[in-house]
Amino acid sequence: MATSNDIRVQGLQPVQVIAGLVGLLYLAFGIYGLVRTGFANFAGRHDVLVLGFMINPLHSVMNVVAGVLGLLMASSSGLSRTYGWILFIGFGLVGVWGLMITGMIASHPLSGWGNPLNLNDSDNWLHLGTAVVGLIMAILPARKRLHAVTPEPAH
Repeated sequence: MATSNDIRVQGLQPVQVIAGLVGLLYLAFGIYGLVRTGFANFAGRHDVLVLGFMINPLHSVMNVVAGVLGLLMASSSGLSRTYGWILFIGFGLVGVWGLMITGMIASHPLSGWGNPLNLNDSDNWLHLGTAVVGLIMAILPARKRLHAVTPEPAH
């Protein structure tokens, strides 16, 4: 009688690699932003641009948090998919909110709050793009386990 054994595919799942890369990029961008802005005027307007993106200390701290979370959650396939959902929901909301703040889709309903993340159009598209990457990560199929059939030795 032959027996079936599950063989786990070695190496990282593609979603883990993506989570690690996204996490690394956001961590680096956040740290660089904090170096450029410091912690003064934490949620206020700064005229500091990094690669066309407006930043302030609050925005940079949020990037550091997203980056660290990505690096930590890249440790397993399931956590990486959860990170994808977090990116999709979190960055999707920030992206839509940013489109409203900058007046691209509507007038900002919370105009009294101002723009605490110092968002501009480039930030909005980056955040919406990150949300799309998060959705892809969340629904990306996992690699299947291989089933090896070992024949029973002859007696």
